[in-house]
Amino acid sequence: MRTPIFFLIQIAAGLVLYLLFITFGNDYWFYAGYTVLQYVVLATAWNILGGYCGYVNFGSAGFFALGAYSSVFFYTMGQGLEDLFSERTAGLLAYIFPIPVPILILLGGAVAGLVGLGTGYLTLRLRGVFFAIATLALAVVLETLVVNWDFVGGSRGAYVIPPANIPVFGAYIHYLFALMVVMVIVALTTARLIERSRLGYGFATIRDDELAAEACGVPTLKLKLTATVLSGALMGMAGSTFPFFIGYVEPGSAFSLSYAVNSIAMPMIGGTTSWVGPLVGALLLGTLQQLATVTISSAVNLLIVGLLLVGFVVIAPKGIVGWFENWPWRRAKS
Repeated sequence: MRTPIFFLIQIAAGLVLYLLFITFGNDYWFYAGYTVLQYVVLATAWNILGGYCGYVNFGSAGFFALGAYSSVFFYTMGQGLEDLFSERTAGLLAYIFPIPVPILILLGGAVAGLVGLGTGYLTLRLRGVFFAIATLALAVVLETLVVNWDFVGGSRGAYVIPPANIPVFGAYIHYLFALMVVMVIVALTTARLIERSRLGYGFATIRDDELAAEACGVPTLKLKLTATVLSGALMGMAGSTFPFFIGYVEPGSAFSLSYAVNSIAMPMIGGTTSWVGPLVGALLLGTLQQLATVTISSAVNLLIVGLLLVGFVVIAPKGIVGWFENWPWRRAKS
């Protein structure tokens, strides 16, 4: 399937989903749909580095929080221009602030991508468990910095009050849902383009045998940095709308363990060698967690993730996509 057709199919699917939720007449569907689509972006972003390159990243929550707190930073700045700048400068900045959410998404992606570039240059010479521990340490360092930065709320958190309604879309959650649909389209299209390009083949050589790839002249460090920047930027974009979705951000929510765990588990369950895997895993796990939240409690979400992850590691180590790819072969062999 050609990329333009794939792109149009995604737009059509997003539009159908939006109109379907409108017909239900209950904004809960938009809240639940936003959360599931957010996980699609996070899982796809994680898979660029963890699946295509084989470098397991435990710092997903850190990149997600970078996007969230970049939005909090610019929102707080816009609320206090007179206190932060001179009267003349504040008057000029008033034409820029408040910054539209789509611009904040780009800024959040840029901040997370730049941090990914810097930390990647320092950590990507590590491999295996050492790299995984380094990414986890990054998330801890970032959380410590945020906790001690009063401008973005520090440990007490910060309120971000979105308008109740917005032109064209009506309820603000409808607008956020539409933005998340756009981010899903960007993430899936990016992952699919990577998979079918020379860049994707370079990532695959790193995943299969990095030493052999280096011996053959593959610029492994450059490719890994590219993967880190793309992965981090997409995670930051996913987190940039989080303050407007929840209304209140504090370090415990932005750096939540659930984001790190789900970002890893969803591609693992869906399959890490294709862009389809993170999509399937995120839709499956995200939907199950939303059902559990409504029917039982959100406290069981991580339990569901853990049980499914262990089950699929035993039954289908290559994920749902890998299991379906091998199923006809297994049936013919038996």
